[in-house]
Amino acid sequence: MLLSKRAEMFLPNKWPAYFSKAKGCKVWDLDGKEYTDMCIMGIGTNTLGYGHHEVDAAVLSTVSNGNMSTLNCPEEVYLAEKLIELHPWADMARFARSGGEANAIAVRIARAASGKDKVAICGYHGWHDWYLSANLSDDSSLDGHLLPGLQPKGVPRTLAGTTLPFFYNDLQALEELLRSNPDVGVIKMEVSRNEGPTPGYLEGVRSLANRHGAVLIFDECTSGFRETFGGLHKRYGVEPDMAMFGKALGNGYAITATIGRREVMEAAQSTFISSTFWTERIGPTAALKTLEVMGREKSWETIIDLGQKMKAGWLALATKYDIPIDVFGLDAIPSFSFSGANALAYKTLLTQEMLSEGFLASNVFFSSTAHSEKIFNRYFEALDPIFSKIRKCEQGLDILSLLNGPVCHAGFKRLN
Repeated sequence: MLLSKRAEMFLPNKWPAYFSKAKGCKVWDLDGKEYTDMCIMGIGTNTLGYGHHEVDAAVLSTVSNGNMSTLNCPEEVYLAEKLIELHPWADMARFARSGGEANAIAVRIARAASGKDKVAICGYHGWHDWYLSANLSDDSSLDGHLLPGLQPKGVPRTLAGTTLPFFYNDLQALEELLRSNPDVGVIKMEVSRNEGPTPGYLEGVRSLANRHGAVLIFDECTSGFRETFGGLHKRYGVEPDMAMFGKALGNGYAITATIGRREVMEAAQSTFISSTFWTERIGPTAALKTLEVMGREKSWETIIDLGQKMKAGWLALATKYDIPIDVFGLDAIPSFSFSGANALAYKTLLTQEMLSEGFLASNVFFSSTAHSEKIFNRYFEALDPIFSKIRKCEQGLDILSLLNGPVCHAGFKRLN
């Protein structure tokens, strides 16, 4: 159902793919075995931890009062008002339940507003045809550079050339793309993922969008509410025309938002964007309570601090055992990678050994307020001897002799 949750991405044949219970930063498998999640935390959906009591209580109240009816729920209006309060440049909002839907909504509205068909993209924006068409190359393999190894079969080849990728922090390349494609009406990008913007980059993108009559969209489905109370773009002082939020917005409950300037968003009236279950009540209810708790606890400050400690801990172990690694990503979502031909095998060994110590772990960490210093101490105590083993492999020990199964699969490439 989700590439990022497939067992072979972590530990083929050994990863506990299904869960029976989740609370705080603990997950129990179908056999009742408990694990501490030092990994993806629901792919970043739970910054307040699993099963947060206040969010769950709000949802249970909604369930008892009825989740769906012939009439609309007022919570969607309250949520729109809250998101606009947090982002004064925006005037209107549309809601959905998944990130792919929010991205499709934003692109549809932006195309309608600009009157142009082509979209320039930088980052990951879901699975829909409009996005995956960026991977349609001129050769018969249908294997472009955006998603290496994934062939977009089922995506009409007639869409080739309608979505054009550009690389992060290369303003000149984007300017050349826009100059050679005057029918680009949408610039859609993640504010930051693996690296931050160089000075003036986001401001330059904003200026290019203005100059070329393109709608600028910031995809904040991943970055939103992690390093600021709202979109990451608030940190850099650059305002888009539209932005999307998801993942952390409902702390595990399905809700995504597309917000934007009135002159752009009103273009939705001239097209058709509608879905029955976008009107259910649980999503906006969960989002409202999640935002309330976030604002009160300043959750973004906590998860930034935890992520910085994780980065420092990884680097300390790498230095201790003289193992070259690259550490990157937002502070609230730190990642690292091993170097060399055995990188994936080392990652697999880490997951294998940490699993035996009761941790769900890999080379990425979505921090949450449910994590604690005590948990971090146990994590690094368990991780230390694994780095020691990797050092021995660097000195000649066969890494494959330490694995109990196949090497994990690689993910797909990001544009930033």
